[in-house]
Amino acid sequence: MLSRIRARAMLAATAAAVAGLLISTLSATESHAEDQSACRPDGMYRTPGVDVPYCSVYDSDGREKMGADHKRRVIGYFTSWRTGKDGTPGYLASNIPWDKVTHLNYAFAHVDKGNKLSVGPDSANNPSTGMTWPGVEGAEMDPAFPYKGHFNQLNKFKKQHPNVKTLISVGGWAETGGYLDENGGRVKSGGFYSMATNADGSVNQAGINTFADSAVDFIKKYGFNGVDIDYEYPTSMKDAGHPQDWPLANARRGGLNKGYAALMKTLREKLDRASAADGKHYLLSVAAPSSGYLLRGMETYQTTKYLDYVNIMSYDLHGAWNEFVGPNAALYDDGKDAELAKWGVYTASQYGGLGYLNSDWAYHYFRGSMPAGRINLGLPYYTRGWKNVNGGKNGLWGTAKAASCPAGSGLTECGDGAVGIDNLWHDKDDNGKESPAGSNPMWHAKNLEKGVVGDYVTRYGFPADTKLTGSYARNYDTTLTAPWLWNADKKVFLSTEDEQSVKTKAQYVVDKGLGGTMIWELAGDYAFNAGKGQYEQGNTLTTALYDAFKAAPAYGAKRATTQLPTEAVDLDVSFRDFPLGDSNYPISPKVNITNNTKTAIPGGAEFQFDYATSSPNNAKDQSGWGLKVIRSDHTGNNIGGLKGDYHRTSFKLPSWQSVAPGASVTVDLVYYLPTSTPSNWTVSFSGKTYALAGDLARGTTIVEPGGGTTGGTTGGTTGGGQCTAPAWDRAAVYNGGATVSHKSHTWKAKWWTQGGEPGADGVWQDQGAC
Repeated sequence: MLSRIRARAMLAATAAAVAGLLISTLSATESHAEDQSACRPDGMYRTPGVDVPYCSVYDSDGREKMGADHKRRVIGYFTSWRTGKDGTPGYLASNIPWDKVTHLNYAFAHVDKGNKLSVGPDSANNPSTGMTWPGVEGAEMDPAFPYKGHFNQLNKFKKQHPNVKTLISVGGWAETGGYLDENGGRVKSGGFYSMATNADGSVNQAGINTFADSAVDFIKKYGFNGVDIDYEYPTSMKDAGHPQDWPLANARRGGLNKGYAALMKTLREKLDRASAADGKHYLLSVAAPSSGYLLRGMETYQTTKYLDYVNIMSYDLHGAWNEFVGPNAALYDDGKDAELAKWGVYTASQYGGLGYLNSDWAYHYFRGSMPAGRINLGLPYYTRGWKNVNGGKNGLWGTAKAASCPAGSGLTECGDGAVGIDNLWHDKDDNGKESPAGSNPMWHAKNLEKGVVGDYVTRYGFPADTKLTGSYARNYDTTLTAPWLWNADKKVFLSTEDEQSVKTKAQYVVDKGLGGTMIWELAGDYAFNAGKGQYEQGNTLTTALYDAFKAAPAYGAKRATTQLPTEAVDLDVSFRDFPLGDSNYPISPKVNITNNTKTAIPGGAEFQFDYATSSPNNAKDQSGWGLKVIRSDHTGNNIGGLKGDYHRTSFKLPSWQSVAPGASVTVDLVYYLPTSTPSNWTVSFSGKTYALAGDLARGTTIVEPGGGTTGGTTGGTTGGGQCTAPAWDRAAVYNGGATVSHKSHTWKAKWWTQGGEPGADGVWQDQGAC
């Protein structure tokens, strides 16, 4: 009898798989029948020569299709380690509010010693692929899948909620430069740092290719819809990221941005090719820092064009790594941030009074290069906190300096982080001791606020008769949009999130046209258990997001706020030669403009571009070309938020400086706070204004200056089809003397090469336009 039941189950699973294959085939056929370029999101790169099936994911306005009641994204990080096997409360796929979320990022996979994407070896103890939860309701395995663990569960529930997309998230704080093995020990493998960047700072294209190929294989094997990269951090700022990675990362700082850009471009291209083969678009996203300090060392984040969207980690803006007591994730600046005040940010005229440790500033940073709808605001479902706080208003903007720092932190000075019952979700230092951080799930913080000791505390090593000292009074600052708990007896400050702050941030997302929100992490959400009189894991905050978004208008799908020309000329713009780290002030890159047309751009031609209001309106050039700001959407400080998105600038080629076909010119740009890649470029000459093909704007046709189209669009290949040499292929091997065509030019290899792009790699000689 048992064997018959199993046989029926296998037949049912086979039928379901066949039905799914038919639906997938029909969807792919329908997708390719559409004009795929019409569905490409504004400003997103498309792999040349590949018909990417954007319409499988995006509508004809370039907006993501997520279901009728999901107008904005609700992206939840679902972690591998809250299995319940260690006695603490588990959070499994069955706990996810599937009808309230649009995307799930599974945290974390890592880069293994062979530069491949991995979640570790298969075993019964592997939570991703082998673990089971006998007797746990909702955690039954689906026999249709050849693997168990969380991956089985995610795909089981996706059958019931087909609009929810899943992405495998790679990296994270602990696994950017190494990984945790099956025994919990950290292997210092090099991770992203060595996979993407060689020891001499050059790009490790071989390692990148291996990783990207493995990522494509991985998502196909385990049913994911894309890849999320959580690289912490490819910045040139010294001592950024996990302290154990500093010896490796600091030596490579000068090349990390180049490696990161090459990684994201390669992933985009390999995912695009897989998408075309499979008839469904695979997503690529990143978890991006929000700190102005880290972003200053990430150049202009030129990788945004390769992403479907960016998830801003708009939290960890203040924490016990230093003494300055403030909100974990303030939405706005209030002009009183003690950390910024100490370093003169508010008083130095070149900064324009802009406070940069808040979510609104971080959003506007990325708005410089992306439509609002390709940006998601991060929300923390956990606390940060200090003890022994001195000064401030109920602790806010006070200080708390520790006598010593946790072992392995790499810090000689740090904040006095909250501990014990105020630090339930703590990590451990290198000696296995509690790292003081005031880290708690929001359900525990709500119990502290109510003076309740939850019955779960025994599972975290506290006695059943634990008593709270003092009371935890809730405070809320409407300018910051930040709640916190203040225990006056213990001088403990815990920065929190709750329904008031989350609803306000959700309204911000709606009003600004953002794509949605990203949550770290779902297991911190809460609900009240009236029977026990305590808060526990739940979906209160996630439901508030869903309710705020289900009737919202469509998100902002256009990058430019003014009308751009519909005709574009084949000019490309890149930013390079950034001074590194703490030497990068003022921020002074070289802007390289390359003419890929067959027509010279004459002297006197005027270029204009927008840059984000995250930087003040005082950009200039050091080339004598008269770069000036001609329009500002925001002036003055940013207390309560930045009022607009862009500053528009103008400069002209000197009358004697034309740009011949195939040639480039360089402008030395200077600005004072970070901004992502300036966008919405135009060039005007001979009485006509054009967009630039390299800007990747939707709805433009590439033309040759003076008349005639080249047959291309800004989303795909350019050129008029007159190049006779075969198109350059990143994966191909070329020997000396080989010729290729690339970006409407013929190129000749000086010697053996693989992966080096013509025009960017000195191995290729430009043989002229074609």
